[in-house]
Amino acid sequence: MQLGVANVNSIRLLHIARGSLTELDTQVRLRRDLGFLDDTQALCSTIERLFAKLNAFIAYKPKSVKQTLCWNCGSPVSSSPHLSVYPMPISFEFFPPKTDEQRDTLDKSVAKLLPLKPEYVSVTFGAGGSTLNYTHDTVVALKREHALDVAPHISCMGGTRAEIKSLLDNYIAAGITRLVALRGDMPSGMAAFGEFHYASDLVKFIRQQTGDHFHIEVAAYPEFHPQSESAEADLKHFKYKVDAGADAAITQYFYTPDAYFRFVEDVRKLGVTVPIVAGVMPISNYSQLRRFSEMCGAEIPRWMAKRLHAFGDDADSIREFGAEMVADLCYKLLAGGAPGIHFYTLNRSRATIAICERLGLSAT
Repeated sequence: MQLGVANVNSIRLLHIARGSLTELDTQVRLRRDLGFLDDTQALCSTIERLFAKLNAFIAYKPKSVKQTLCWNCGSPVSSSPHLSVYPMPISFEFFPPKTDEQRDTLDKSVAKLLPLKPEYVSVTFGAGGSTLNYTHDTVVALKREHALDVAPHISCMGGTRAEIKSLLDNYIAAGITRLVALRGDMPSGMAAFGEFHYASDLVKFIRQQTGDHFHIEVAAYPEFHPQSESAEADLKHFKYKVDAGADAAITQYFYTPDAYFRFVEDVRKLGVTVPIVAGVMPISNYSQLRRFSEMCGAEIPRWMAKRLHAFGDDADSIREFGAEMVADLCYKLLAGGAPGIHFYTLNRSRATIAICERLGLSAT
């Protein structure tokens, strides 16, 4: 079976099938462990045989073909018409390094990720502007040394109006044309917000001070902000940010594609038309992912948590499972109309590259 030559969408469909089969396998084993199913040996054996066949089909390449295969049609990337006709914009988030060791890690990761040709990269900063100088220096270095389009994060916690105006002027002088405007988290020990209470206030201020110079991204929460009063209130706050002048949005990470599609449908009904890019968190460390998710309110589906927990300290299995699951998520999002994927890299490259290669993007 020569995938990529005769079968349109075969690679994408096989990956989706494998993701569905993985979920089925987890559900069967869970019900068996809970005593709802008695004899599951035959069913589990059948699932294992299907896994083997799917893996063989997906891994198959003629010996003469060494290129990465196109995510959409399965043909070699170098000759696929879909990658030029249907571009797949990706972008990366980094955090500013504070130590020489962290800077070395970021430099190595950026070098490995550059061949994926990101549309842009963003750079975070800590609550209360705790890494504000690091952010500025990292932004300037990424633009100067790697010719990247860089979008620094600016938060309501980033200082006074005068300080933020000065920061905007510095970014304009450095040739920066993108920003990610956020409310930010309340720093520990602070009793109240600064001069800006909401991201919509910050977006409005940026527009008043700089006109249309910056392309402004804001945050979106498909599973709703953990501090939101209600789902309806969260949707309205998102619309306020767009009405204030945002050009696009990046979502918090999630692992249930229906959450993204429902959110997009809901805000479209409110008259929001800006692109909403799907934020994606690669999986390489389950304990870390669980901790992040508890802090930001992102949901890890129960079946997925069970599988990750079962791997224990087997880092290779976690990475392999994570790459497959997140690649399947990306396939479904892109097939459903998501305008792009924004990867939360945590300044690492391996997990993100593994996902992108499954999407048909080559990092070599």
